[in-house]
Amino acid sequence: MRRRGGSSASIRGTRRPRARSLARAIASTLIAGLALACGFEPTTDPWTPPTGAATARAIAPREACAASVPERQALFGDLHVHTAVSMDANARGTLSTPDDAYRYARGEAIEVYSGDPERPLRKAQIDRPLDFAAVTDHAEWMAEVSLCTTPRSPTYNSTGCRIYRGEEDSWLATFLGVEGFRARIAGLIGLTGRRDDVCGATDEICRAELGAVWGDMQASAERFYDRSPACAFTTFHAWEYSHSPKSTKIHRNVILRNEISPELPISSLETPVEMDLRRQLVELCNDTDSGCEAIVIPHNPNLSNGQMFRVEYADLPLEEQREQAALRARLEPIVEMMQIKGESECRNGMYGVVGEPDELCNFEKSRDLGMGEVEDCGEGAEWGAMAAKGCTSRTDFVRYALLEGLREEDRIGVNPYPFGFIGSTDNHMATPGAVAEYDVPYKFGATSEVLLTVGERRRGPAFWSPGGLAGVWAEENTRDAIFDALKRRETFATSGPRIKPRFFGGFGLDPSLCEDPALVRTAYQAGVPMGGRLSGAPEDGASPSFLVSALADPGVAGHPGGLLQRIQIIKGWVDDAGLFHQQVHDVAGDAENGADVDLGTCTPRGPGATSLCAVWSDPDFDAATSAVYYARVVENPSCRWSARLCLSLPEAERPDGCTSDRLPRVIQERAWTSPIAYAP
Repeated sequence: MRRRGGSSASIRGTRRPRARSLARAIASTLIAGLALACGFEPTTDPWTPPTGAATARAIAPREACAASVPERQALFGDLHVHTAVSMDANARGTLSTPDDAYRYARGEAIEVYSGDPERPLRKAQIDRPLDFAAVTDHAEWMAEVSLCTTPRSPTYNSTGCRIYRGEEDSWLATFLGVEGFRARIAGLIGLTGRRDDVCGATDEICRAELGAVWGDMQASAERFYDRSPACAFTTFHAWEYSHSPKSTKIHRNVILRNEISPELPISSLETPVEMDLRRQLVELCNDTDSGCEAIVIPHNPNLSNGQMFRVEYADLPLEEQREQAALRARLEPIVEMMQIKGESECRNGMYGVVGEPDELCNFEKSRDLGMGEVEDCGEGAEWGAMAAKGCTSRTDFVRYALLEGLREEDRIGVNPYPFGFIGSTDNHMATPGAVAEYDVPYKFGATSEVLLTVGERRRGPAFWSPGGLAGVWAEENTRDAIFDALKRRETFATSGPRIKPRFFGGFGLDPSLCEDPALVRTAYQAGVPMGGRLSGAPEDGASPSFLVSALADPGVAGHPGGLLQRIQIIKGWVDDAGLFHQQVHDVAGDAENGADVDLGTCTPRGPGATSLCAVWSDPDFDAATSAVYYARVVENPSCRWSARLCLSLPEAERPDGCTSDRLPRVIQERAWTSPIAYAP
């Protein structure tokens, strides 16, 4: 932390939630690990305005990149990482700083918390450097964590701080029977805002400290941004806005284009309404003449109980609905498809979804692994997903949120969800990009026994994945080029491998385009890339065509990448009755190639491809109906991290997760391109 020395650290017909007592609401908070997960909202406004506007200043100069690729190159990064600055990471034992996170992303070895008190630290090093990263520590209680872990701070010896450090019991935690890091976080909870004993009667101490911590985080990002002609590594100024009403994840990462930012990161303690977050970012950043620009990335809709992509403005006058939908679309161009707490693409059997089941939807569904069958919310919403409770909705999954956007565009003329896709980790160990299935134990700050113990648990690390990666197609590895790629949605998500997919759509694409040595240049000239929009079908009724290609991850020495099995194109649309339709088309490769994996050694077997390419034309195209299309690239089967970890342990020492049928042993890694939309 800062003074430790060294570097710095509304759905229509929504169900009414069940009534909960204050104690139960607080309990759900602690169980989820974030006080914001409880059912109450702060009743005070600790500081007004929540933050000051960005100050106009010149952007720090950088040298031109020695190499720039006009047809764009694939860059891989992680835009969701936590360090000791975050209250939950710190309470779990993470002491690594933002500097450490950036060093790790660049390929340097760092020491991380192991989860074992007898061996508290262990070496961690990524298998290959990332191109870009952002440290996104929780804005909530960022100041309090610094005050409570810095001996020289004015409120270090406060009751709240002593509870947070584990030196004193909390009556609240004792009353609720919670232990460990959840009991520690109880020291930061103020039922009407921030704690007076930590922050001061008017929160002046915390406001000042938040400014200092935010300044240190910004300084760290600047230290590690490569402004030389090598353009080897890019950092972004960022934070996480962690709103968790009734134990649902309505969390978002705020990513800034450059070093110009609002005075303070916006927290859900001061700004508990998501629309207010968007408005404040516009007022304090994007619509100023300061040079500040922000985007917002929703994540973990799979844990939102139908809340993340609810139509929150449906009861407002039409013009206000349009304004809010447009603002959401403007600020939220992409969504995080994959991270530690699971994949959010799709789920079979959801309410109002028509089409054949998608066999590949059953991928890293953390709630399904932990709970089995989960009730469908229908058109409603509930609470409790972070505590493995409540229903799940089709709008917890990005495929159907895309279709909800089409439905809204037809209803009000504005699509609030025209997003592209990325992956990231949500890593709480300051190890961005630590996604290799063969190197897992340190990722969750837990021992093998903790990681692989299932029992009757409804949630826990055994059901988590290592997370995913964010991919962008950009001319060069700079803030502007990557940020522009994010805004235009020329992005892709992977479940961890460094697969490189390309996706273009157009009318009249040459069916032999895969043989064209200038494939990419021709595709840019003849169509639109992933994240783009097609309109105006030809009068002859011709269907749109889509070019999709992919290169397999080559891997690293000792750990070759997986071979590709197939490429699929997923189409979605909404009919006149409001039903959501989906179709999955295999367009390249072979789903029946016979590839499998030896579960005794985790050695892959059978044929596969290092590259695949196809030009596909929609046989069911209706020029009068809006639709979305995206590609999914699928590897051959491989061992899940849990199966690999089990094999590394003596048979007598293997926890129950090694034999539990609640955990898959085999997975198929994949990549998803951002969609291309068609509008009449």
